[in-house]
Amino acid sequence: MNADFHFYATYCASIIAGYNSEEARRIAYAANFVDYCSVTMLEIAGLPASSATTQTDFELIDFNTDVLGLQEITRIWSCFHFLPGDLYAPVKRGGKNYRSKYRLICQPNGKLLIDTIKLAKNASLEGVGMAMHVLADTWAHRNFVGTPSFVINNTERHFYEVYNGKEYLLNFVHSLGKADNIDKRRYTKSLYQTNENNIMNLGHGRAGHLPDLSFIKYKYMPAWADYEMIIKDNPSDYFYAFSQMVYALKYLRGTIDEFKLNTYEPLGVYEERVKTIIGKRQLDASDDWREFGEELSHTKIKPFDVFEYQNDHIKAKNKDVTYFTNYCYSALQHKSMITNRIYKSNNLLAGYSVEYHGVSIHGLKDYWKLLKHELKVKKHE
Repeated sequence: MNADFHFYATYCASIIAGYNSEEARRIAYAANFVDYCSVTMLEIAGLPASSATTQTDFELIDFNTDVLGLQEITRIWSCFHFLPGDLYAPVKRGGKNYRSKYRLICQPNGKLLIDTIKLAKNASLEGVGMAMHVLADTWAHRNFVGTPSFVINNTERHFYEVYNGKEYLLNFVHSLGKADNIDKRRYTKSLYQTNENNIMNLGHGRAGHLPDLSFIKYKYMPAWADYEMIIKDNPSDYFYAFSQMVYALKYLRGTIDEFKLNTYEPLGVYEERVKTIIGKRQLDASDDWREFGEELSHTKIKPFDVFEYQNDHIKAKNKDVTYFTNYCYSALQHKSMITNRIYKSNNLLAGYSVEYHGVSIHGLKDYWKLLKHELKVKKHE
């Protein structure tokens, strides 16, 4: 998903769920920031590198894809962008490595989503926003895995858009600097690389930007499904994502007592408006979501500024209680939890792990910073 959904649509969902405009923007900012919080940015702010929730293109180009490098990639992308749907999914073929990768395929309504939402229950608004990003991406990024894998993420080269009852062949180019063109049905995607662990085979690179566009319904043939044709209905998935976000946010706010899978908040008078925005053929729906959000909250929405967290944190006298610190704290908790679940499933693709319980920690040195932060915050309460 892009900023139009992660920022503006998340803001709308937060308002509908009962948060005020200031709270909604904090949630929305954190949700969108997941796509920008890299090691490079964290180092500038003096915050722990282990709280990174993305990797920039420049970082990935130079990243070593040995065992340790692949584990670091998986810890970021499987935790925050491609949440596994079933860590114990039955796999009838392949060796251990194939089975391990197959079980990291992202799908909505997996058990890890319950863990994600419950972890955010007592978190800061930054933690709530992060959870919304993870939830939304389970719908957009379903059927792909957050680790480099040719045998899982590769696709047959032919994609077809399903539009007004007809099918149209899509065209792809490999120039990252070239903009997608809806009218010509021309999109960019990663280069074909048969090396199993090549970075081009990370996530939905082989499908380009299609998973991140709300309006498009398309057919394609993924490697993990033996190149059999499947349909990805983004308008339907994005509507479910929005409805589930509202439901989850009501739970996190305390309006609903329990969060259950496969449960969605009825949108009532807002349903047609949401479906209209999602289904509109455009590369960026930010203006439509922003207009809707401002109508809902009767407040102008301050645009997203990628350096807002960083600048405020650098200027702050007490750096233990900034929004950026809150964000990093939640990122470390979430990454620790998901990585631990993967490790406990006898899957080492995300490395060895320990679980952080908020009391003590054993093992990874970066998590001592998390414990130290918690103790400082409690001291000031």
